Amino acid sequence: MTPSDAARQDAGPAGGGPGREAGPPPRLSHREVVTVLSGLMLGMFLGALDQTVVSSALRTVADDLHGLTSQAWVTTAYLVTGTIATPLYGKLSDIHGRRPVYVWAIALFAAGSLLCGCATSIHQLAAFRALQGLGGGGLMSLAMTVVADITSPRQRGRYQGWFMAVFAGSSIVGPVVGGLLAGSDTLLGVTGWRWIFLLNLPLAALALGVIVRVLRRLPHRPVRHRLDYGGALLLAAGVVPLLVVAEQGRGWGWTSPAALVLYATGAAGLAGFVAVERRKGAAALLPLRLFGVRSFRLGTLLHFLVGAGMFGATVTLPLYLQIARGLSPTEAGLAMLPTTAANVAVTLTVGRLLVRTGRPKPPLVLGIGSFTVAMAVFATLRVDSPLWHVWAGMLFMGAGLGAALQTMTTLAQSEVPRADMGAATASVNFFRSNGGTAGTAVFLSVLFSAAGGRIAERLGDALEDAPTRRLAAEPENARALSGVLRPDGGVNLEDSAFLRTLSPRLARPFLEGWVDALQAVFLTGAALMLAALVVALSRVPDVELSDT
Repeated sequence: MTPSDAARQDAGPAGGGPGREAGPPPRLSHREVVTVLSGLMLGMFLGALDQTVVSSALRTVADDLHGLTSQAWVTTAYLVTGTIATPLYGKLSDIHGRRPVYVWAIALFAAGSLLCGCATSIHQLAAFRALQGLGGGGLMSLAMTVVADITSPRQRGRYQGWFMAVFAGSSIVGPVVGGLLAGSDTLLGVTGWRWIFLLNLPLAALALGVIVRVLRRLPHRPVRHRLDYGGALLLAAGVVPLLVVAEQGRGWGWTSPAALVLYATGAAGLAGFVAVERRKGAAALLPLRLFGVRSFRLGTLLHFLVGAGMFGATVTLPLYLQIARGLSPTEAGLAMLPTTAANVAVTLTVGRLLVRTGRPKPPLVLGIGSFTVAMAVFATLRVDSPLWHVWAGMLFMGAGLGAALQTMTTLAQSEVPRADMGAATASVNFFRSNGGTAGTAVFLSVLFSAAGGRIAERLGDALEDAPTRRLAAEPENARALSGVLRPDGGVNLEDSAFLRTLSPRLARPFLEGWVDALQAVFLTGAALMLAALVVALSRVPDVELSDT
C-alpha cells in the first residue's frame, strides 16, 4: 500500500473540528521517508545556503553600497520577516496542506532573491531581503513539520540530523561560493556579489520541481480553522518595533524618545496578541495551551537563547577574520570549515544516539556547554592570534550546535498533539528566528557601540608617538584617514576599505580597537549561553522519548 492509499483509507472526514485530535498518520517505510526527505532537504539547502553565502560576503556588499554600519539591516530584515511569517506557515500548512504552502514559500523566496540581485543601496537591499525572508521563513519550519508528521519522536532525531547535516553542508559551500563571487569584480557583466542572490533562481526552480513531485506522497488531514489574521498583525506590531530598537538603539540612544515609543508599541502589540490568542483557542496562530506542555515550553526557550548566540556569532566571526585578520571573503569562508566539519560529525552521531537511547538531555547539555566554551575561546582572540586559536573555538562551536539544535527541536515536539504539530514546529522556529534576529541586532549594536570608542582610544595612544604622527601626515595615509577621523574625535565606521591602503603601523590601532569590541561581543554571547546551559541542566527532564 502506498502512502497516498493509506491516507485515503485512514483519513476519514476532512478536518475533524478545532479541538479534535487527528489520528496517527500511516507509518512510512524508511525508503518512503527518504524519498520525502530528498525534496525537503533541497528546499532547506536553498534557504540555508542563502544565509551562509550572504554572511561571508556582507562586508564586500556593505562597502560597495557604502553602508557598513547599516549592514545589520540586511540580516535583520530577513530574520524579522521570516520570524513573523513562520507561525503563519505552520497554521496555513495545517489548514491547506504542506505542499501548496511550501510551493508559495519557494516562490516568494525566489522573487526576493531576484530583487536583491538588483539592489542599488544598502537600505534597498534590506527591503528586498525582507521579501526574501517571507519565503525563507517557511523553508525550514515546514521541513521539520513534515518529519514530525511521518516519524515517531524517537526516530525524529535520526532524520532531523540529516537536516542539520544539510544545514552544515551549506555552510561549507556557502562561504566559499560567497567569497568567490564577492571577490569577483564582474561575472557575465554583473557585479560579482549580485550573483549571491541570482544564484538562488535556478536552485529555487529545481527545488520547486522536486517538492511538487515528492510531497504528493505525503498524506494531509486538514484542520477546519480560519487563519488568525488579527493575531498575525498584532504579533508583527509587537515584535518588529522591539527588534528595530534593538538594532537602532545604539544610534538613537536606548532611552531616546524614538526608542521609548517603540518599547511602548511593542509591549502594546504583544499584550494585544496574547489577548487575541486566548480568545481564539484552538484556532490561534500560536496556541497558548502549548505553553502548558513542559517540553514545548523549554524547547522554545532554549531555541531563543541558542538562536541568539548562533546567529550573533555567525555574523560577527567573519568580521574578525576579514577585518582583523585581513582574510579575503573566500579565505574567511574556507577558514570556517572546522565549524562545519565538527557540526556534521556530531549531528550524525547524535542522531543515531537518540534512536538508540531515546534520551535527548545528555547531548543537549553537552551541546550547549560546548557552545558556551566556544564563546569564551572567541572572547580571548587578539589581532595576532594564530589561526589554531580561532579553529579551536570553531570546533567547539560546530560540535555544540550539532548536538544542541536537533535535540532542542525533538524535545519541543515530543509531547505535542499531532493536530498541533504544524503550529508547534513553526512556533519553535519562530522563537529560534526571533532569538537570531535579536542576537544579530544586539551583537552588532554592542560591536559598533564599543568599536568607535576603543579605536579612538587606541589611535590616540599611538599618535602620541612622534614617528607615528609623521607617518600619519604622509599624503597617502592622510588621504585614507581624512574620510575616517571625524572633527569631534570620533571614527567613521561606514567603510573598512581604507584599511587596505593605510600603513600597517597606522592600521594597527584600528584593528586592536576592533578586536577589543569583538571581545565584548563574545563575552556577551558566553553569558547568554551560560544562561541556556543552566536552563538545560536544571529544568529539562531526563526522560526517554516514545517510539510510537
